[in-house]
Amino acid sequence: MSRLKQVIRNLNTRGEKALGVFVTAGYPNLSDTVSIIRALDAGGADFIELGMPFSDPLAEGLPIQMSSAIALSNGVTMDFSFESAAEFRSASDTPLLLMGYVNPVLQYGISNFFDRCHSSGVDAVILPDYPLHSRLPIRDAARQNEIDLVYLVAPTTPSERIRHIDELSRGFVYAVSMTGLTGTTMPDRNEIKSYLNKVRGLCTNNPVLVGFGISTAEDVTDLSRAADGCIVGSAVINKIEKLWANLSGDDSAQSDSNNCAPDRFSQLTSFVADLKSGTT
Repeated sequence: MSRLKQVIRNLNTRGEKALGVFVTAGYPNLSDTVSIIRALDAGGADFIELGMPFSDPLAEGLPIQMSSAIALSNGVTMDFSFESAAEFRSASDTPLLLMGYVNPVLQYGISNFFDRCHSSGVDAVILPDYPLHSRLPIRDAARQNEIDLVYLVAPTTPSERIRHIDELSRGFVYAVSMTGLTGTTMPDRNEIKSYLNKVRGLCTNNPVLVGFGISTAEDVTDLSRAADGCIVGSAVINKIEKLWANLSGDDSAQSDSNNCAPDRFSQLTSFVADLKSGTT
């Protein structure tokens, strides 16, 4: 069993749900990326998704689109994402996932990409636009490097397809709470929980975590009743945007170490700790 799945299973055995949080590599600047990941870790995140910026993030709402655009303007590269992952891994065993899109992986080279995942201490990869029946050797490369490949399901996904995704997925199955983009308003909670109960009933190989539209500890508590954990993305990006709001122009590419930076990181840690409180 992989480290990622083991962490989730251990939490569930204790009657606790998993909390995953998302941050974009290179946002709001390059210098603070690893410190931000560490702040999320210090807040009690059970795993961290590091977004690999892409110019056309199809599944993302405005906050994550904005963070990707800023990161790209800061000069972020795939190598930077791997270097950030490796630096974080050197001091923490918390599972770390990379989330992005297929095109940059192809440009980097599938074999090179998963080799770097392995050497950088990455536990899993999420590629929302990777087709289930693709002939690209992404799945094989992931397994050869012992990298979990996490697949997504949605409220419109047929039952048989959910079962197939559960067979292919490693780490967990990512249940999207709605048909739409990240960061949007969540539909009726009872409908979501009914859908999650269905997915959990069909997924016999993996835990099921829910994401999209989750922004508060109350959201985490409510939806975790029908899932094995929750993933929070846009709300974390929004929090970072507010905490680093005074950075602009050239300043956005460097750490603002002389202007209350420690307080920013501690506030981010407290924000994650509040989200984590909803998992017990």
